[in-house]
Amino acid sequence: MPVSESRECFTICVFQDTDWASRGLDALKKRGFDDTVISVLSRQTSDSSALVEQAFGVEPMSIEVKGLGSVVARGPLVGALQGSDDGLGCTGVAATIHRAGFQAHDGFIFQTLTERGGVMVAVESESRAADALALFHSYGGGNAAIGAWIGRV
Repeated sequence: MPVSESRECFTICVFQDTDWASRGLDALKKRGFDDTVISVLSRQTSDSSALVEQAFGVEPMSIEVKGLGSVVARGPLVGALQGSDDGLGCTGVAATIHRAGFQAHDGFIFQTLTERGGVMVAVESESRAADALALFHSYGGGNAAIGAWIGRV
């Protein structure tokens, strides 16, 4: 059964750790990005849980991701990758990243960096994708990129 895919534009990066991610998330919020468009995905640690609680004032969701194990997650990117078929649990980031407009090799890079302790952060916004990309680059977001619109990848 085909999985319904989002038509939104995601800008994604991976910060090297929770300290860098915290600075990046603060910068996004100071520049007017709403919590509802920001996503975080990181291996589950006390630091990553604290990051989500501090940045968003909510307890993070905990899910299993193939290739990463237990992760803390929140935001629209997580829903897009997870889909209705438990895509993250069954196949992982690299295999589901096309749902956010990226190619599998991008997903492999994002997953590998996250596996090594990085924090994946994404912004869902077509109109402000370039702003998010510039902030990610300015605040140390590695492999920052804007996804293509669904149907182009």
